[in-house]
Amino acid sequence: MIKILLELNKVKIVSAVTLSTLLGYVMAHGSFSTDALLPVLGIFILAGGSAMLNQYQEIEIDRIMERTKNRPLPTGKISKNLVLAILLAEIITGAFLLYISSGFLAMQLGLLALLWYNGIYTNLKKKTAFAVIPGAFIGAIPPAVGWVAGGGLLSDQVIIVIGFFFFMWQIPHFWLLALMHGEEYTKAGLPSVSKIYNTEQLKKITFIWTLATAISAMFIPMFGLVEGLSQKIIITALNIALIVLFMKLYTNSNPEFKVKKYFITINIFLLFIMTAIFADNLIY
Repeated sequence: MIKILLELNKVKIVSAVTLSTLLGYVMAHGSFSTDALLPVLGIFILAGGSAMLNQYQEIEIDRIMERTKNRPLPTGKISKNLVLAILLAEIITGAFLLYISSGFLAMQLGLLALLWYNGIYTNLKKKTAFAVIPGAFIGAIPPAVGWVAGGGLLSDQVIIVIGFFFFMWQIPHFWLLALMHGEEYTKAGLPSVSKIYNTEQLKKITFIWTLATAISAMFIPMFGLVEGLSQKIIITALNIALIVLFMKLYTNSNPEFKVKKYFITINIFLLFIMTAIFADNLIY
């Protein structure tokens, strides 16, 4: 049962969301504090409920797609009614923890993320292959929750810059994910970018979005969000490396496109950027 719950909650993805919330908190507070535990736990539980709700919403699609057909709901390992009860309990619990630990605004932001993902993005991706662009707004919300929990104001340029970076990063991340499973999406009746653009066009578009992501990441040292010289150098070097690696998508006419390699690379890039920011806030 534990394994089923972990799969339904998409723990790996939810952990990344939780880490970005902690990042927002540390940046606002200036250091780590035990006061971060409840809001971070609240986001973890709320995001898990959102992930579970997504699978509840898409059970018929998951049955068709190769990579999702063995999930707990399509295989009947757990009943829909039980999943509905658990996800509602998680959403209520997560929202409550955000409220008692960080106030009404933090709770509102957490529920906004759920509404945007489950109410807007999940339905929009059934209508257009470009749902990833408005859907990317989801990435900006968890750091904002942490920022508010740490005592920051949403009008502060720091969280605006960080939120913009996470928004930009989500687009090539989602785009590459869609490219990896384009044929499966088509089979399940979902719009796919692979049916709109050919491989060479897709490679170039992916590079452009990645370049935009690197530029948004450069705003972090440019706007003084990190103070240490070493962190500024690391972030700059990471951006240069990302552009150089993805440049091959624009210049190489080889039709072979190993999407998974680029997907892993852009995820590692985010982790390293976050690590640099964490280190800067904990050192200075």
